[in-house]
Parts: sequence; structure tokens; C-alpha cells
Amino acid sequence: MDETATIRIRTERLELRVLGEGDSEALFDYRSLPEVSRYQSWRPGAVEEVREFAWTNSLEQAEKGYGWVQLAVCLPDGRLIGDIGLHFVDEHQMEIGYTLAPAAWGKGYALEAVSAVIDYLFTVRGKHRITGSVDPDNERSIRLLKNLGFRQEAHFIKSFRQDGRWLDDCVYALLEDEWLKRTGKIRP
Repeated sequence: MDETATIRIRTERLELRVLGEGDSEALFDYRSLPEVSRYQSWRPGAVEEVREFAWTNSLEQAEKGYGWVQLAVCLPDGRLIGDIGLHFVDEHQMEIGYTLAPAAWGKGYALEAVSAVIDYLFTVRGKHRITGSVDPDNERSIRLLKNLGFRQEAHFIKSFRQDGRWLDDCVYALLEDEWLKRTGKIRP
């Protein structure tokens, strides 16, 4: 299959692939929970909304600058436990976002999955820079980014409107050379 048509990443405990329509109900089940949607800009109101999103989820379109592609984070048995969003900002830069179902919290899955995606983006896709945007109150997400070597580059005050309120937004970033030095890898 053409490299631009799909992504498949395997880790010790997980498989990551492009999210599909068959993931709609499981995605809705955790994405609609208040404890999950608290820091999310996209909060699906119905399973049909998720199906529509999954149906239009295309790596090819995302790479052309038409938005995000969502990866499914699955256990070896195929059970969906989370998702990772990839935004192809331009040819060299990416933005990532990630969400896990509460049942998967505290087990190291986020670190494992996001680390694998970062490694893929730098060593296989040759990206130069990856950013993550996070609410400054989302301590778990900030800790994850810092554990992966991201550094805070900006703190925008009341720059994001959600639920009728203005919220702060922090941007964290990681460069390819920082990742390669940190992991001891080289890009082929």
C-alpha cells in the first residue's frame, strides 16, 4: 500500500493505524465523557458525528493541508483505547494531539504511543519540528510532553474560546535533532 495512504505503527503493547468508521462507537464512548472532553476542542455530540469525522479522516487530504488525520491507538486485540491527531502544518512541521480512554490512563500507553508517533514522524517522514498545544491546567499532558523532550515555547493568554469562556493555550515544541540526540537514533 502507498505510504501516503496509511500509517501503521507497532510498539511493544500497541498498534497505531488511521482511524476508520468502525472505530466510531468506541471513540464516541470515551471522547464524550466529561473527564476526557475537559481539555478537548472537539467534543462529539453523537455517534453519527464521529462516523462522519471517521469517514472523512484521510492521511492523503491531511498531508495536502486540509486538516488533521486521526490515528487509532489500539491494544493487540484491536480494542480502541485512544487516538492521536496529526496536523500536517507544512512540508516540515507537524502538530500533534492525543486522547486516551480513562480505562487506559496511568498505564504508560500515552507515552508509548506518542513516542512511537514522534519517532515515526522524525525518522521515517523526515519532519523538522513537532508542536503540541495544551491547556496550562492539563498537568498530565504537560508532563507527557516534557517527558518526551518538548519544551514550552509560548503561553498565549485567553487566546482560545471554548464553552463561552476565553482560555489560555501553551505551545510546546520538539525539533528533529533534539529527538535524535535524545534517543540516539539517526534518520535513514
